[in-house]
Amino acid sequence: MRHLSAAQVARLVNVDRGARPYYRALADGLRNLIMDGQIPVRVRMPAERHLAEILKVSRTTVTSAYDLLRERGYLESRQGSGSWTALPDPATTPDNPWLSTDGDGLVQLHCAAPPAPSALRSAMLEAVDDLPRYGMGNGYDPIGLPVLRERIAARYTARGLATRPEQIVVTTGSQHAIQLVLGLLVGPGDPVLVESPTYPHVIDVARQRSARIVPVGISHEGWQADLLVGAMRQSGARLAYLMPDFQNPTGALMDDATRAAVVGAARRTDTLVLVDETWLELALDEVPHTSPMGAFDTDSRVISIGSASKLWWGGLRIGWIRTTAALARRLAMHRAAVDIASPVLEQLVVARLFDRLEETRAERRRSLRAAREALVSALRSQLPEWTFTVPRGGGTLWVRLNGDSAHPNAPDSSATLLAEAAAGYGVRLAPGPWFGLEGTLEGYLRLPYTQPPQVLSEAVTRLRAARDHGPVAASRSPDPLIAMV
Repeated sequence: MRHLSAAQVARLVNVDRGARPYYRALADGLRNLIMDGQIPVRVRMPAERHLAEILKVSRTTVTSAYDLLRERGYLESRQGSGSWTALPDPATTPDNPWLSTDGDGLVQLHCAAPPAPSALRSAMLEAVDDLPRYGMGNGYDPIGLPVLRERIAARYTARGLATRPEQIVVTTGSQHAIQLVLGLLVGPGDPVLVESPTYPHVIDVARQRSARIVPVGISHEGWQADLLVGAMRQSGARLAYLMPDFQNPTGALMDDATRAAVVGAARRTDTLVLVDETWLELALDEVPHTSPMGAFDTDSRVISIGSASKLWWGGLRIGWIRTTAALARRLAMHRAAVDIASPVLEQLVVARLFDRLEETRAERRRSLRAAREALVSALRSQLPEWTFTVPRGGGTLWVRLNGDSAHPNAPDSSATLLAEAAAGYGVRLAPGPWFGLEGTLEGYLRLPYTQPPQVLSEAVTRLRAARDHGPVAASRSPDPLIAMV
């Protein structure tokens, strides 16, 4: 392992001798050097005693600075091995460069997207090294790069659903996958069955196709198979869009018996089943084993879509479709009118990230568990009237709001009014009506736990203020929760 001497570190760090407290200024200076790349990651730092001697400060001062860097995630230590530089888990620290707002200073609780994992940087560097060999082609591959389709197919096969690369179409995110499937297979007036609540943008796409939307209610406990099957049969649904794995927004997980019943009913009613597995890899607790929905399919009517956005990073904009080889070719031809092909570099990055899948899953479990615990604890202590079930995976709580007689003028029973009030306290929310058809789900709110724990705890404090006091004066500008958020 590379190392830096005390003299080298002292030469690099520039801390005002009059700064108070000095240990914090020293920690900030070292952190800035790490973030700027002047002190590389995975470099062993000098012993606290040696650095203290060179800087002419007490050893306690350097020890306190090192302790603060460890707390922030910029230093790791092992007994007998010393300390070395690191980068913090992006989802557990509020000063990481991946998190951002939309520029209005509001905490973005309307978005359930986690920041990039630590593996992204190395995967990007490797992908850049891979890129030249692809530069001799024209860069357009409507079905996706073979190297990525092979990785995706292998993952399906490992999950128990034998898949060949020619059954995979790489898309520009899961939303693009939904757009392609419905654009090719759903026409005006076709009934499209969706869960209620559901992912909002699938409703948008169905409306663009002038489809007839058929909602089926679900709860934290999940799906009632007889209601789902009955709606499929009675509506004559052309296509059913389902999220069986940590459903967005409820977090529910569909058991194998229900999966088999739904696919069997789809066979009898000649319904296509579009299965969104965007949150599939993010089990946070021990859950019962479930099979891919396609494993119950005997006549090629289950189409699965996935995404790099939740396990890895939404900024990569890479998703995929698993279907028959014949339909994959039709979808690739259909996309020519949309975007022709997905970016080559991003595909290479995701291919490399598949090699780090288990590493990233472990990192996500660690960070999302901590964030979920912080959000749940804050809600139960500050807003005990609100009710929810803690999901065993995914990234969101589906919260039911309850009116509070102690606050007769508060927007507590209306998610839309609460969202308007919360904006004045620096928090942007996703009210329940976003996830259903007009006029429904007004008593619900989706709260993601994809932000750092301390951000979530403070956000709940602000939500309580919005609940208790209602909208602030129009002249008040929402101040940022934390400077970088």
